[in-house]
Amino acid sequence: MSGNKFKARKIARLLTVALILLPVSLATYKQNVATATGPTFISVTSESGSNDNQDEELVKTLPGFQNATKTVNGIKLHYVEGGKGEPLFLLPGWPETWYEYRKIMPELAKHYHVYSIDIRGMGSSDKPTTGYDKKTMASDIYALMNELGYKNIYIAGHDIGSTVAYAFAANYPQATKKLAMLDISHPDNNMLKLPLVAPSGSYNESNPARVKFPWWWAFNAVPNLPEQLLHGKNLDIAYNWAYDYLSYDKPALTPQEKAIYLDAYAKPDALRAANDWFRTFRQDIDDFNTYKKLSMPVLGIYGSTGISDLGPFLKENTRNPKVVELKKTGHWIAEEQPEEVIKQFKEFFR
Repeated sequence: MSGNKFKARKIARLLTVALILLPVSLATYKQNVATATGPTFISVTSESGSNDNQDEELVKTLPGFQNATKTVNGIKLHYVEGGKGEPLFLLPGWPETWYEYRKIMPELAKHYHVYSIDIRGMGSSDKPTTGYDKKTMASDIYALMNELGYKNIYIAGHDIGSTVAYAFAANYPQATKKLAMLDISHPDNNMLKLPLVAPSGSYNESNPARVKFPWWWAFNAVPNLPEQLLHGKNLDIAYNWAYDYLSYDKPALTPQEKAIYLDAYAKPDALRAANDWFRTFRQDIDDFNTYKKLSMPVLGIYGSTGISDLGPFLKENTRNPKVVELKKTGHWIAEEQPEEVIKQFKEFFR
């Protein structure tokens, strides 16, 4: 791809991100004019690799929430916090950011102090070259918990965030009051049995109930190759395909929301870090084999057309879990079924 084409693609994506932020920025501008504090300009991800400006605009869509960072385990973790009550940590998944919980955060904040956290390698958090096994990433969350002054927390995760949340509970059971997992289990020996060839009908787009085949788990784990192939328009094509494929019968995300996520993964270090979450699966399996069965209360929520083996996994590896299947729901649970997730979380974490 030529330099001019890459720049054009980047500009187009930033303009799309700006569309969703425009109403917020206009409202802020009017308020600033009234108070003589000066206008706030629309900003998106800088070339330095930080999403800070975009986060500042996005958090304005969530009254009562604010951006914050803490340096723990030698890296900066970014999170968005709001609310009062017991701490509830929300860990997002691939390929999204803290923003995936935007639809459930305001209601949950009425009952809990909510923290939606960009895990290691995600969004505005640091992207070191090591430490992407889920045990290390769980230690990031444990260090953040301590830095915030808590001895124990409620914790929930989706996708990669779900694997980190499980590792947190396994390694720090005394710090885990309750655990909720959305659609994805922790890597275990069953992952080694996944077929090379997709089941029949996996790519039948006319059937919303089709079985989803997670071929990208292997692709993302290949050293260096994904980063060479997925940039500019190619990244847009691949990730947009995943957003739609993992939905139920219609896209779960708007073009503007997709653009926000795409911008967060567009830079080389961000894409490399995201792929490193998958490159550590072999180590994650080895670590999992040393864990004891979880004894704290556990909730599992999965979509009927997601990519989950969450039910059998939790029944085998936790004691008396509550497992909920959401009908006509894909992988993006908090965005496809926010009201149901709020209901389940409020009942479970009370």
